[in-house]
Amino acid sequence: MAAAAMLFGACCTKQCDTPSTSGVVMENILARKSVRSYNGDTIPAEVMEDLLRAAMAAPSGRDLRPWQIVVMTDKSQYETVFEGNFNMQKFMESGAVIILCADTTFTAPTREDPDGPAVTQVNHLWRDDMGAVTENLLLAVEAYGLGACWTACYPYPDRMDPIKKALQLPATVVPYAVVPIGYHDGTTQPKDKWDPARVHYNKW
Repeated sequence: MAAAAMLFGACCTKQCDTPSTSGVVMENILARKSVRSYNGDTIPAEVMEDLLRAAMAAPSGRDLRPWQIVVMTDKSQYETVFEGNFNMQKFMESGAVIILCADTTFTAPTREDPDGPAVTQVNHLWRDDMGAVTENLLLAVEAYGLGACWTACYPYPDRMDPIKKALQLPATVVPYAVVPIGYHDGTTQPKDKWDPARVHYNKW
């Protein structure tokens, strides 16, 4: 798969003078996988900041940036914050658990009255933004040689409610995804998901 990524980069460079980083980027994307077992080692603070910077570099509808991120490292809180969550073993083994939350509202002048007063409105695009944030985080984790697993939170009340209660999240803030991150043994391999039958050119 790495060879395919390098070939892709080389071909693009030959055809359209794409910067040489294309091969590195493609290799990182194609190497991403869901890692579900970790050794419990702590993740350095500077690495964690880089991961969160990458997450926040995601695109955002109207540049509203609805994300709010909670970094959990105190495992004594996990039984309360993640009460009843069947991913508990992953969380306990990880070096940190990232709770990706979204503010579902924003305050600004309306599009109909851009010079008018700021009013609180529903952000209908927060789910799209949070998907991008989560993927950015996963790719950064892969780039650092760490492992992670996107575990679903929204829209399941049994996973969302304990988090909202334990962390006292504001009413408009929703926990979207829970991502355990940690060091792993390297045995998990990425899946080749390329399927040309799912690509349609100019018509279905």
